[in-house]
Amino acid sequence: MQRKLILTSDGSHTISLPGLNATYHSIHGAIQESRHVFIDAGFKTLVPATTGRLRIFEVGFGTGLNALLTIIEAEKLRREVYYETIEQFPLDSKEMRLMNFCKQLGREDLQPLFAQLHDCEWEKEIKVEPYFFFKKSKVNLLTLETSGTSETFGSFQLIYFDAFAPNTQPELWTKEIFEKMFAMLDPGGVLVTYCSKGDVRRTMQVAGFVVEKLPGPPGKREIIRAHR
Repeated sequence: MQRKLILTSDGSHTISLPGLNATYHSIHGAIQESRHVFIDAGFKTLVPATTGRLRIFEVGFGTGLNALLTIIEAEKLRREVYYETIEQFPLDSKEMRLMNFCKQLGREDLQPLFAQLHDCEWEKEIKVEPYFFFKKSKVNLLTLETSGTSETFGSFQLIYFDAFAPNTQPELWTKEIFEKMFAMLDPGGVLVTYCSKGDVRRTMQVAGFVVEKLPGPPGKREIIRAHR
Protein backbone atom coordinates (compact mmCIF):
# COMPACT_ATOMS: atom_id res chain seq x y z
CA MET A 1 0.00 0.00 0.00
CA GLN A 2 1.35 3.43 -1.00
CA ARG A 3 2.28 5.74 1.89
CA LYS A 4 3.17 9.39 1.45
CA LEU A 5 4.79 11.79 3.93
CA ILE A 6 2.90 15.11 4.16
CA LEU A 7 3.07 18.26 6.28
CA THR A 8 0.10 19.19 8.47
CA SER A 9 -1.02 22.69 9.44
CA ASP A 10 1.06 22.88 12.63
CA GLY A 11 4.25 22.04 10.71
CA SER A 12 4.48 18.42 11.85
CA HIS A 13 4.39 15.43 9.54
CA THR A 14 1.85 12.70 9.06
CA ILE A 15 1.50 9.78 6.68
CA SER A 16 -1.14 9.80 3.95
CA LEU A 17 -2.64 6.67 2.39
CA PRO A 18 -3.94 7.92 -0.97
CA GLY A 19 -5.54 4.59 -1.84
CA LEU A 20 -7.72 4.73 1.27
CA ASN A 21 -8.17 8.52 1.37
CA ALA A 22 -6.87 8.39 4.96
CA THR A 23 -4.09 9.91 7.07
CA TYR A 24 -2.44 8.75 10.29
CA HIS A 25 -3.05 12.13 11.96
CA SER A 26 -5.18 15.21 11.38
CA ILE A 27 -4.11 17.38 8.45
CA HIS A 28 -4.96 20.33 10.72
CA GLY A 29 -1.99 19.46 12.93
CA ALA A 30 -0.55 16.07 13.83
CA ILE A 31 1.17 17.04 17.09
CA GLN A 32 -1.67 19.38 18.00
CA GLU A 33 -4.29 16.64 17.60
CA SER A 34 -2.36 13.91 19.42
CA ARG A 35 -1.54 16.18 22.34
CA HIS A 36 -5.18 17.34 22.64
CA VAL A 37 -6.81 13.90 22.38
CA PHE A 38 -4.40 11.51 24.03
CA ILE A 39 -2.28 13.60 26.39
CA ASP A 40 -4.63 16.36 27.59
CA ALA A 41 -7.88 14.36 27.56
CA GLY A 42 -6.30 11.05 28.54
CA PHE A 43 -2.89 10.98 30.21
CA LYS A 44 -3.31 14.18 32.23
CA THR A 45 -6.73 13.00 33.43
CA LEU A 46 -5.38 9.70 34.77
CA VAL A 47 -2.16 10.94 36.37
CA PRO A 48 -3.79 12.70 39.36
CA ALA A 49 -6.45 9.97 39.69
CA THR A 50 -4.01 7.03 39.98
CA THR A 51 -0.88 6.01 41.84
CA GLY A 52 2.07 3.84 40.91
CA ARG A 53 2.88 2.73 37.37
CA LEU A 54 0.38 4.02 34.82
CA ARG A 55 -0.50 1.26 32.34
CA ILE A 56 -1.43 2.42 28.84
CA PHE A 57 -2.61 0.38 25.86
CA GLU A 58 -2.55 1.93 22.39
CA VAL A 59 -4.54 0.69 19.41
CA GLY A 60 -2.42 1.64 16.39
CA PHE A 61 1.23 2.53 17.05
CA GLY A 62 1.45 4.12 13.59
CA THR A 63 4.02 6.91 13.51
CA GLY A 64 4.89 6.57 17.21
CA LEU A 65 3.82 10.14 17.94
CA ASN A 66 1.48 9.25 20.82
CA ALA A 67 4.21 7.22 22.49
CA LEU A 68 6.73 10.04 22.03
CA LEU A 69 4.41 12.63 23.58
CA THR A 70 3.71 10.25 26.47
CA ILE A 71 7.43 9.80 27.12
CA ILE A 72 7.85 13.58 27.32
CA GLU A 73 5.01 13.88 29.85
CA ALA A 74 6.21 10.92 31.92
CA GLU A 75 9.68 12.46 32.05
CA LYS A 76 8.27 15.86 33.00
CA LEU A 77 6.06 14.46 35.79
CA ARG A 78 8.50 11.73 36.85
CA ARG A 79 5.67 9.22 36.52
CA GLU A 80 6.49 5.63 35.58
CA VAL A 81 4.54 4.36 32.56
CA TYR A 82 4.10 0.90 31.05
CA TYR A 83 3.07 1.41 27.41
CA GLU A 84 1.87 -1.45 25.26
CA THR A 85 0.85 -1.00 21.64
CA ILE A 86 -0.21 -3.05 18.63
CA GLU A 87 0.49 -2.41 14.95
CA GLN A 88 0.09 -4.74 11.98
CA PHE A 89 1.70 -2.53 9.33
CA PRO A 90 4.69 -0.70 10.82
CA LEU A 91 6.54 2.11 9.11
CA ASP A 92 9.94 1.25 7.69
CA SER A 93 13.12 2.87 8.97
CA LYS A 94 13.33 5.33 6.08
CA GLU A 95 9.80 6.63 6.67
CA MET A 96 10.36 6.96 10.41
CA ARG A 97 13.61 8.89 10.01
CA LEU A 98 11.94 11.46 7.75
CA MET A 99 9.38 12.43 10.39
CA ASN A 100 10.04 15.76 12.10
CA PHE A 101 8.27 15.29 15.43
CA CYS A 102 11.34 15.70 17.65
CA LYS A 103 12.43 18.84 15.78
CA GLN A 104 8.94 20.37 15.94
CA LEU A 105 8.74 19.64 19.66
CA GLY A 106 12.12 21.25 20.29
CA ARG A 107 13.41 17.90 21.54
CA GLU A 108 15.90 16.76 18.93
CA ASP A 109 17.73 15.02 21.79
CA LEU A 110 14.90 12.46 21.72
CA GLN A 111 15.49 11.41 18.11
CA PRO A 112 17.55 8.30 19.08
CA LEU A 113 14.84 7.33 21.55
CA PHE A 114 12.13 7.84 18.91
CA ALA A 115 14.11 5.62 16.54
CA GLN A 116 14.41 2.99 19.26
CA LEU A 117 10.61 2.78 19.55
CA HIS A 118 10.43 1.85 15.87
CA ASP A 119 13.55 -0.30 15.65
CA CYS A 120 13.28 -2.34 18.84
CA GLU A 121 12.32 -6.00 18.87
CA TRP A 122 8.65 -6.92 18.64
CA GLU A 123 6.82 -8.80 21.42
CA LYS A 124 9.48 -7.87 23.98
CA GLU A 125 9.28 -5.32 26.81
CA ILE A 126 12.12 -2.79 26.89
CA LYS A 127 13.06 0.07 29.19
CA VAL A 128 13.30 3.12 26.94
CA GLU A 129 14.19 5.60 29.67
CA PRO A 130 13.87 5.72 33.48
CA TYR A 131 10.13 6.39 33.46
CA PHE A 132 9.02 4.54 30.33
CA PHE A 133 8.64 0.81 29.68
CA PHE A 134 7.52 -0.18 26.20
CA LYS A 135 6.26 -3.21 24.32
CA LYS A 136 4.90 -3.44 20.78
CA SER A 137 3.22 -6.41 19.13
CA LYS A 138 2.18 -7.29 15.60
CA VAL A 139 -1.33 -8.29 16.59
CA ASN A 140 -4.68 -7.98 14.85
CA LEU A 141 -7.15 -6.24 17.15
CA LEU A 142 -9.90 -8.53 15.86
CA THR A 143 -8.12 -11.65 17.14
CA LEU A 144 -6.42 -10.12 20.19
CA GLU A 145 -7.08 -12.16 23.32
CA THR A 146 -7.38 -10.70 26.80
CA SER A 147 -7.08 -12.38 30.17
CA GLY A 148 -6.82 -9.53 32.66
CA THR A 149 -3.03 -9.31 32.83
CA SER A 150 -0.77 -6.90 30.97
CA GLU A 151 1.31 -9.79 29.63
CA THR A 152 -1.71 -10.96 27.63
CA PHE A 153 -3.35 -7.63 26.87
CA GLY A 154 -5.40 -6.63 29.86
CA SER A 155 -5.47 -4.67 33.11
CA PHE A 156 -4.82 -1.19 31.75
CA GLN A 157 -5.88 2.15 33.16
CA LEU A 158 -5.84 4.11 29.91
CA ILE A 159 -6.47 3.20 26.28
CA TYR A 160 -5.44 5.38 23.35
CA PHE A 161 -7.87 4.24 20.65
CA ASP A 162 -6.16 5.54 17.52
CA ALA A 163 -7.41 3.20 14.80
CA PHE A 164 -8.19 4.55 11.34
CA ALA A 165 -11.61 6.18 11.06
CA PRO A 166 -14.80 4.08 10.88
CA ASN A 167 -15.23 4.73 7.17
CA THR A 168 -11.75 3.25 6.58
CA GLN A 169 -11.75 0.41 9.14
CA PRO A 170 -15.38 -0.15 10.21
CA GLU A 171 -14.50 -3.57 11.65
CA LEU A 172 -12.53 -1.86 14.46
CA TRP A 173 -15.45 0.25 15.71
CA THR A 174 -17.93 -2.48 16.60
CA LYS A 175 -19.64 -3.49 19.85
CA GLU A 176 -17.41 -6.57 20.04
CA ILE A 177 -14.24 -4.47 19.85
CA PHE A 178 -15.44 -2.00 22.47
CA GLU A 179 -16.51 -4.83 24.76
CA LYS A 180 -12.94 -6.08 24.46
CA MET A 181 -11.59 -2.62 25.29
CA PHE A 182 -13.98 -2.37 28.25
CA ALA A 183 -12.74 -5.72 29.59
CA MET A 184 -9.11 -4.60 29.29
CA LEU A 185 -9.65 -1.51 31.45
CA ASP A 186 -9.48 -1.42 35.23
CA PRO A 187 -12.59 -0.04 36.96
CA GLY A 188 -12.30 3.74 36.68
CA GLY A 189 -10.18 3.39 33.55
CA VAL A 190 -10.55 5.65 30.52
CA LEU A 191 -10.52 5.25 26.74
CA VAL A 192 -9.88 8.32 24.59
CA THR A 193 -10.35 8.66 20.84
CA TYR A 194 -10.58 11.39 18.24
CA CYS A 195 -13.81 10.00 16.73
CA SER A 196 -17.13 11.28 18.10
CA LYS A 197 -19.62 9.99 15.54
CA GLY A 198 -23.04 9.31 16.99
CA ASP A 199 -23.03 5.62 16.09
CA VAL A 200 -19.59 5.22 17.69
CA ARG A 201 -20.81 6.83 20.92
CA ARG A 202 -23.90 4.61 21.00
CA THR A 203 -21.83 1.49 20.31
CA MET A 204 -19.50 2.35 23.22
CA GLN A 205 -22.49 2.82 25.51
CA VAL A 206 -23.93 -0.56 24.54
CA ALA A 207 -20.53 -2.07 25.35
CA GLY A 208 -20.76 -0.64 28.88
CA PHE A 209 -18.89 2.67 28.69
CA VAL A 210 -20.06 5.96 30.14
CA VAL A 211 -19.32 8.31 27.25
CA GLU A 212 -18.27 11.94 27.60
CA LYS A 213 -17.99 14.36 24.68
CA LEU A 214 -15.22 16.94 24.87
CA PRO A 215 -14.25 19.87 22.62
CA GLY A 216 -11.97 18.74 19.82
CA PRO A 217 -8.69 20.15 18.47
CA PRO A 218 -8.66 22.52 15.47
CA GLY A 219 -10.53 20.96 12.57
CA LYS A 220 -12.58 18.69 14.85
CA ARG A 221 -15.66 19.73 16.80
CA GLU A 222 -15.67 17.00 19.43
CA ILE A 223 -13.72 14.00 20.75
CA ILE A 224 -14.69 11.16 23.10
CA ARG A 225 -13.53 10.20 26.56
CA ALA A 226 -15.20 6.96 27.65
CA HIS A 227 -15.13 5.69 31.24
CA ARG A 228 -15.41 2.22 32.71
